[in-house]
Amino acid sequence: MFLIRLLKRLIMLAILLAIMFCGAYYFSGGTIFFEPATALRINRIVFLEREVNNSLDRDNYVSIDEMPESLTQAVVAVEDNRFYTHHGFDPEGIGRAVLVNLQYGEVKEGASTITQQLVKNMFLSQDQTYGRKAEELLLALDMELHYSKEQILEMYLNTIYFGSGFYGLKDACKGYFDKTPDQLALPEAAMLAGIPNAPSVYSPYENFKLAKQRQFIVLDAMVRAGYLRENIAEDAKIKPLYLAHQ
Repeated sequence: MFLIRLLKRLIMLAILLAIMFCGAYYFSGGTIFFEPATALRINRIVFLEREVNNSLDRDNYVSIDEMPESLTQAVVAVEDNRFYTHHGFDPEGIGRAVLVNLQYGEVKEGASTITQQLVKNMFLSQDQTYGRKAEELLLALDMELHYSKEQILEMYLNTIYFGSGFYGLKDACKGYFDKTPDQLALPEAAMLAGIPNAPSVYSPYENFKLAKQRQFIVLDAMVRAGYLRENIAEDAKIKPLYLAHQ
């Protein structure tokens, strides 16, 4: 029985590694022998565009030009610090997660990039299964082929759940700080960036102390990523925050 379980896990590992290899080979300019025919690929792109458009709330949509740089930097630093260099998935993160998951015999760690989180929120269930993770990887590759990094980050921030009933950046800014996104100061941007990791835990309306601790983690991540000097991060940590509903 142990050998059967081990074999199953090794097979799933091989599948995930194969997906990673194919993605890397595809982006390197090589030709994959099972790449779909042109007509099928066009159909897939049309389907992707249609589903993306159907998933976006254009009435509350915020373009990336209207978002403060501190917010986009904070999100990348804490959620996916290799966002601008990977092609939809992070091989290093996946490798680490696969080892953890094999150890426990189930999906305990996801290692999802911002692109993977976006396609999961738009198209997929929240099930933590190997099959859904494989589908998530392939959809992330398609997203990266068809949309720029700025477009992906923009869509992510317009669709992610920020806790306390707020979906998307515009609602979160209004609900937490009674501001528009372009009015956010660094301390506010850092707090918002930390919420999506666990919205029911890090919402300042649920537990301000935990939200504040998470804000510190985001600011420290920004320093490590080179987005902030340490003295600016430390100053942001002690700035008072005024919530819309105290």
